[in-house]
Amino acid sequence: MNAHTRPPEDARLAALDSYDVLDTPTELIFDRITRIASNALDVPMASVSLIDGHRQWLKSRQGSLGQQTCRDEAFCHVTIQQHEPLVVEDAAADPRFKDNPLVLGAPHIRFYAGVPLCTRDGHNLGALCVIDTKPRRIDARQIALLKDLTEMVMSEFEARKLARTDGLTGVLTRRGFRDEAERALALSARHSHPLSCIVLDLDHFKAVNDTHGHAIGDRVLVEAVKACRERLRTSDILGRIGGEEFAIVLPHTDEADAVGLADQMRAALRQRLIVLPTETISVSASFGIASRKGADIDLDELLRRADLALYAAKDAGRNTCVAWKPPPGAAGGMRRVLKAGQIVFNSGRSVVDCTVRALGDDAARIDVASTAGIPHKFKLAIAGDGFSRGCTITGRQNLSFEVAFV
Repeated sequence: MNAHTRPPEDARLAALDSYDVLDTPTELIFDRITRIASNALDVPMASVSLIDGHRQWLKSRQGSLGQQTCRDEAFCHVTIQQHEPLVVEDAAADPRFKDNPLVLGAPHIRFYAGVPLCTRDGHNLGALCVIDTKPRRIDARQIALLKDLTEMVMSEFEARKLARTDGLTGVLTRRGFRDEAERALALSARHSHPLSCIVLDLDHFKAVNDTHGHAIGDRVLVEAVKACRERLRTSDILGRIGGEEFAIVLPHTDEADAVGLADQMRAALRQRLIVLPTETISVSASFGIASRKGADIDLDELLRRADLALYAAKDAGRNTCVAWKPPPGAAGGMRRVLKAGQIVFNSGRSVVDCTVRALGDDAARIDVASTAGIPHKFKLAIAGDGFSRGCTITGRQNLSFEVAFV
């Protein structure tokens, strides 16, 4: 497939979005693949990278690689523009990369070999790559190994799309939860009955894993699910959406009842003890709650609101429940998208790539690689849609902006 027959960028981003893997926690299966790649080729760095509208994000990484980089600087950005492996034996001598910040500075890339992560429909999501800080060559046998490992990554991605039950806890997977939750939300909107969402995250879970090991961490997750399930109805929808993060959709439940239920689960979890040979440990969780309240809202916006409330619960000292409240001047509902956009300002002379993650009639949510230099007011452009609107920033969270159109 040559450059003239490659699927357009909006279709590629739609394919990437369908796998629902961006910004998910690290997972052992992908870390094993990158370790194999690093060890087999005797290189210090390896990664599974994904390219969205403005950045390269690493699902798995070995060595001194950052979690994400600007898309334009990423070697894998070049890799996804072809369907054969990209091999750079000496980046300092390659006109395409010799002035790249990742070559001139950390992680000081000199050798790179990447194989596109290609879907069955021909969309390149990112790449499996190996990296060295010194020039080197790669032979056909090593390239074949990288291709095999790339197929393993894509097979795992495909399996995740089909899987509906989490193997450890027995609750719905992230994908299975989304399917069930979207159906419940549609019924709630159609019949005008209330619906609420709870997002909970175990407090200081990393410390449990670091102190007692992953086997004990797994026991904690299983016990946490049991504590919650004992208080849920069969119609409630429980899913594992992150490493130690769970979401619950409660049909026919208003905010007050959802907060009450969340507090019951919080108390039950706090009383649940994990008995070890040398000690007994207990864990707690923080809960964020959001409700539909009759408004036209999609699942991602409902989860986002519950997640914001969860962060507020963490900030309040953890082991507590917080319900989402709209900030002053908040814009209306937005639908989930994944689109390549541009922030345009300074009379069109300054352009910053971004990824549009949610879009509504009067607002949008966008992600950027860096907030430096971005003004309070700018123009948001989505070339694939012929879209261009002036906007004002109404909220910030890390590298994410909420904007209102003017």
